Amino acid sequence: MSPLLAANRLWRGTPAGMGVLGGLARQMSALDGWRRVGVLVLLGALATLSLPPLGLLPVLLPALCGLVWVLDGTRSRRAAFAVGWWWAWSWFAIGFYWIGNAMLVDPERFAWMIPFATLGLGAVQAVFIGVATLATHVSRASGISRILVLAGAWTLMEWVRSWFLTGFPWNPLGSVWDAVPAVLQLASVVGVFGLCAFTILVFALPAVLADFIGETQRRLILGLVFALLTGAIAFGAARLAAHPTEMVPGIHLRLVQAAIAQRHMWREDLRQDQLLDHVELTRGPGYDRITHVVWPETAAPFFLNLDAQARTLVASVAPPGGVVLAGAPRVTPQGTMPFGLWNSLMAVDGAGQVLGIYDKAHLVPFGEYVPLRGLLPIAKLTAGGTDFSAGPGPRTLDVPGLPPVGPFICYEAVFPGAVAERDNRPQWLLTLTNDAWFGKSAGPHQHLAAGRMRAVEEGLPLVRSANSGISAIIDPLGREVRRLGLNERGVLDGELPRPVAATFYGRWGNIVPICLAGTLLLLGVCLGLLRTVRD
Repeated sequence: MSPLLAANRLWRGTPAGMGVLGGLARQMSALDGWRRVGVLVLLGALATLSLPPLGLLPVLLPALCGLVWVLDGTRSRRAAFAVGWWWAWSWFAIGFYWIGNAMLVDPERFAWMIPFATLGLGAVQAVFIGVATLATHVSRASGISRILVLAGAWTLMEWVRSWFLTGFPWNPLGSVWDAVPAVLQLASVVGVFGLCAFTILVFALPAVLADFIGETQRRLILGLVFALLTGAIAFGAARLAAHPTEMVPGIHLRLVQAAIAQRHMWREDLRQDQLLDHVELTRGPGYDRITHVVWPETAAPFFLNLDAQARTLVASVAPPGGVVLAGAPRVTPQGTMPFGLWNSLMAVDGAGQVLGIYDKAHLVPFGEYVPLRGLLPIAKLTAGGTDFSAGPGPRTLDVPGLPPVGPFICYEAVFPGAVAERDNRPQWLLTLTNDAWFGKSAGPHQHLAAGRMRAVEEGLPLVRSANSGISAIIDPLGREVRRLGLNERGVLDGELPRPVAATFYGRWGNIVPICLAGTLLLLGVCLGLLRTVRD
């Protein structure tokens, strides 16, 4: 007898389902009222331990099996929706706790928003998972088929969450695999949304062991879980072995991490000192070996396209033949209509010329602009009363001395399939961010994991420059080449990794996980119908 089957019998007890596991499943199915709510909230909270930086994936086994068992006990559509909603509300609200730190940068103005930004945002995001559990209930699927339906519906709703009302795809369930580099490689085929389906299958299929099933079916379930995990690990291990990290010759990058406190970032009396601080750090030991310099988001707190003096200071640290890739706000010249303000990346050469510009496309609601500004009397978190304008989206920049680059800024890292231009594929990704808003919390670690996921999805190396960290150079398979930790002040010098060939996900984007979700849904419904006819 295999160890898995022995463990199953130990917990299962008799084939009639009278063991510990079956009893636990029946108890959870029988929950109602506030007892049901309390258990679901605890399960969702438990699941957050699997997120970066902890990455405790085994907690997903009780968290997702428990969700399935509670869902089994629902008798109405409203209750089925509530099962997913309460679980996901806890998952999102706790997973987003660090957003409250941004409101504490200016507590007198924004501390009152903390419950809305954490509990309220969690409530909105939980609606999508509630729809997934509702769909599972409506399908009337049972046994393995209900897990297939849940996996397909959950995956589809994670994708919808990425674009509905501009989207907020932070912490999709598949992001937990950041802790397992081999399994992370599946993202090169199905993306992070496909990893959501994989996560449900691996950690929720064991819930079926509590059903009244025979030995053959138990063997099938355990074998399927084992095959999914071992297959994913084998695929990832082979991919990692086949693509050792290789570097682009002749390129030596310097990432500057000044670790400027967010409360000081836009003070008028400190702006010049902050710019000089970046200049001084850039010129530090080893500067003579550097070919290109990277500064983080809004490192230059001036309108570089208009401020010649500030631009001259930036240009003074551009290496010969190279550029400074700097984050800075950009504004249209005075009197130009329509007026525009952008959160931008600019490539500045030694002569002070701006050779390339990228404008952030996905803006942070209430951070960089206020939705429905005419109706909501709320100020945005960033300095100034003018909303930022959105850029055109992914584009590839040609910068002297560098392979074509696909830039994105801060929040844009969490949008799968939206960081690289499809028709003009870059050779590397560059993200500038300022995670000082989130302090010493899980936020910067989750943000780094999102960037790593984009690198694996696209098969492109990622250079990440962060004001307060975590700055890193990551190869196209998600392996960290260099890192400068959270809240450390200094520079990170390193070479630029080579890309690998365009991945399957990189060629087809989110159509891949959408098709996967549809297949799982169809298969689950069909298996459920066949079982109904047979019975």
